[in-house]
Amino acid sequence: MTERKRTPWVVGVSGASGTPYAAAVVRGLLAGGEDVDLVVSRASRLTLLDETGIAFRDAHWRDDLAEWLGRGADRKPGTFQVPDLDAVRYWGAGDLAAGPSSGSYPVKGMLIVPASTACVAGVALGLSKDLLQRVASVTLKERRRLVVAVRETPLNGQTLRHLVALDEAGAIVLPASPAFYAGATHIQDLVDFVAGRVLDAAGVPHRLYRRWEGELGAARPRGQSGD
Repeated sequence: MTERKRTPWVVGVSGASGTPYAAAVVRGLLAGGEDVDLVVSRASRLTLLDETGIAFRDAHWRDDLAEWLGRGADRKPGTFQVPDLDAVRYWGAGDLAAGPSSGSYPVKGMLIVPASTACVAGVALGLSKDLLQRVASVTLKERRRLVVAVRETPLNGQTLRHLVALDEAGAIVLPASPAFYAGATHIQDLVDFVAGRVLDAAGVPHRLYRRWEGELGAARPRGQSGD
């Protein structure tokens, strides 16, 4: 029997606040039948611990990822059914010899979610100080799709120049900015909107949010006044 060729999306998680965005993107990719290569930066582990209470460990990444993906944006465990993780491959952030560090390693592209300003600067300047930045540089040089979901505010001139540089290099700069026209009633709805836009930019089908169809008030419950 011929083994299925694996061509994953690399999901890079930097240290910015917004780890629920990353979890929603990974769930969306797996639900869409996509393979995932996961890179979790050292800084993001502190953010993940603060935002979810989960201590992400290299040696136990599968158990920790399952717990992370099962939690909602409100930190409640068991909110989501944990997807099959056989399609996920994890690479340590310090492993610069990892598969995705080379352009010959087949991937569809990379999604950095959330992206801190430090991560943005490192990628824009081509520093490659860790595996996340190295994979982003490889993605750009190989002309593959790179989506950078920047999640910091306000943005100073230096960061704006870095974002312009990424745009000019071919990346898609996607601020983690939730919209409200989809009828959000829970924090998870806002998280899923941003995750859905990341997947839109990657060209991955999903059902994470209600799309705009040109009808004002369509997201309001029936009988609710527009006053």
